[in-house]
Amino acid sequence: MNATMRLLPPLVIAVAAGLAACASDPPTRFHSLQSATAADTAAAAPQRLVDLGPVAVPPAVDQPQWVVRLPDGSLRVLERERWVAPLRDELRAALLAGLRERQATGDVRTAAPPAPAAWRVRVDVTRFDTVAGQGAWLEARWTAVPPSGAAGFACEVSLKESSEGDPLALAAAHRKAAGRLADRLGASLAAGRCEAN
Repeated sequence: MNATMRLLPPLVIAVAAGLAACASDPPTRFHSLQSATAADTAAAAPQRLVDLGPVAVPPAVDQPQWVVRLPDGSLRVLERERWVAPLRDELRAALLAGLRERQATGDVRTAAPPAPAAWRVRVDVTRFDTVAGQGAWLEARWTAVPPSGAAGFACEVSLKESSEGDPLALAAAHRKAAGRLADRLGASLAAGRCEAN
């Protein structure tokens, strides 16, 4: 140890060592369920409007950090892989984007006043699994009440997107699953009933 190091207080040395260790840690990566090109895609005028309520997600995955299921069935929290927003908000935004881009369905909350009648929809995601070495699972139920206020209907779907890659590939699998859920939801609104699996 040189003379300069001997003169530094031990606390300063400890802090410097801690900062050096942190500098070598990999950065936190943030992921989104929305397509990177969603904002650039020109959507057609909506044929119908939807009032999509908050999306419910399983409590175990309702956190910024990823929760990954390992092959032995145990769960691991990946501190450095995170959703850019709360998962329930990411899912709601991804569903609205998919409905707008591919299903000609707009968000009533952004419609010019006075807001016309809209489908009232509630989505409950009952499974949102990230399985290491396998892919993404998404299971959901939704209820939809037509603008007329007539009796609505309830649907459910189970989706799987395979991915054996790293977290970037798993995030892409989740984006694809969320897009498929938006397509299924939009198709049910267009038909006024549940579509066959």
